[in-house]
Amino acid sequence: MTASYDVVVVGGGHNGLVAAGYLARAGRSVLVLERKDRLGGAAVSTRAFPGVDVRLSRYSYLVSLLPAKIRADLGLRVELRRRRTSSYTPVGDTGLLVDTADERRTAASFASVTGGDADFAAWQWFYARTGHVAARIFGTLTGPLPSRKALRAAVGDDEAWRMLFEQPIGQTLEETFGDDTVRGVVLTDALIGTFADAHEPDLRQNRCLLYHVIGNGTGDWDVPVGGMGAVTGALIDVAADAGAELLTGAEVLAVNPDGEVRVRQGDTERTVHGRHVLAGVAPEVLARLLGEDTGRPAPEGAQLKVNMVLSRLPRLRDASVDPRAAFGGTFHVNEGYRQLANAHRQAAAGAVPDLPPCEIYCHSLTDPSILGPAERAAGAQTLTLFGLHLPARVFAADNDAAREAALRATLASLNSVLAEPIEDCLWRMPDGTPCLEAKTPLDLEDDLALPAGHIFHGDLSWPYATDDDAVGTWGVETAHERILLCGSGAARGGGVSGIPGHNAAMAVLAAGR
Repeated sequence: MTASYDVVVVGGGHNGLVAAGYLARAGRSVLVLERKDRLGGAAVSTRAFPGVDVRLSRYSYLVSLLPAKIRADLGLRVELRRRRTSSYTPVGDTGLLVDTADERRTAASFASVTGGDADFAAWQWFYARTGHVAARIFGTLTGPLPSRKALRAAVGDDEAWRMLFEQPIGQTLEETFGDDTVRGVVLTDALIGTFADAHEPDLRQNRCLLYHVIGNGTGDWDVPVGGMGAVTGALIDVAADAGAELLTGAEVLAVNPDGEVRVRQGDTERTVHGRHVLAGVAPEVLARLLGEDTGRPAPEGAQLKVNMVLSRLPRLRDASVDPRAAFGGTFHVNEGYRQLANAHRQAAAGAVPDLPPCEIYCHSLTDPSILGPAERAAGAQTLTLFGLHLPARVFAADNDAAREAALRATLASLNSVLAEPIEDCLWRMPDGTPCLEAKTPLDLEDDLALPAGHIFHGDLSWPYATDDDAVGTWGVETAHERILLCGSGAARGGGVSGIPGHNAAMAVLAAGR
């Protein structure tokens, strides 16, 4: 006899767990099926290096978009810490330091890099506008989809709407800032996981920027204490305590529109049935399971992810800045406006950029709890490097060879802004191997079933209905009544947010059956 559930969730990532938590707490019978041997998807903590007691947030690492509403609704025991330093960008023997707690220090840093006060005033103006937009629209992400007109009215700022929603962000940056470094620092948030030029007419870079500046109505990016695995660990506890059945090592082989799900666990295949099936996988993966075609171009991830454990932080060329301050926020490497444009042109032609732009984050400075006692006592630190403009096409012919080439070029790019090679600072495993790993888009496809390694399952969407028929829906619906998206590929998906999981659960509860 086929086992039946109110809801079958395909994929045990954080969004699937959010949906399972809401629905199980509402009294629905819920089965979560996860292909891998652990839950959490991309939001996990891992001891990546044998013999080294450091729990890295291997794939995703910061939290901005997870609404306080979801944390409160589910009673999540998750501690998030604010970083004092927003960012540091080396420029020759000096650098641009954005200190959120010291406006005068930030202004002085701008003046030293740009040669005047105009760009700092423009910076304050620009982020006041994005802050206004964040405060007005973040709360709408966990409600039914508004129309474009309604969202514009909610924003109530025609200038902010124009620069974020209507014209390429490159035009806005060129109108607003005079300095190449400042333009580049702002642009990077439009390119995380998104392969685009600043002037793309489809504005996918604008959509990416939007989601990077609106989190929880402030745009702040916070550090999850205990690593990203602490977030999914709390979600697992909520779902399990509410009665959801959570299965790992359970590979879904097929789904049909009637709610039948064929799954293999070990050597056994069986079929389960759900009144609703929630797909926490990418839309392209769901289409394959349904035996369909999405009818749209396949997504393409565009990043190199590098994890490192250091014996100490590297020295900077700028002796006036403590490395702990510089690496305490986002450390920008060769991400000037022109540098980003050059790297995009080279990568679009299928080549590793000569000087890959990248940015770095040090979790352990804000949260040393991820370090084991010996590593912490010895002063170890972690670095997560996110390389931009390295799309899947660069790795298509020979992933292993291209990974090595991209890693060499990226480390050389980093070393060009440091006072010493980063290799001299790497912690070593007991066998002497340095603690360094790199993940290409194709590696992420293998590890996490992300098509071409796209971390958002595809280009991010506008936070409003782009079709009049979708106004008032939850943005998770598919062509099949029983099948809903609950992953990053849903409208208003992307990042560690839980928003698609919440919205899919609300759609099920609203259906009332």
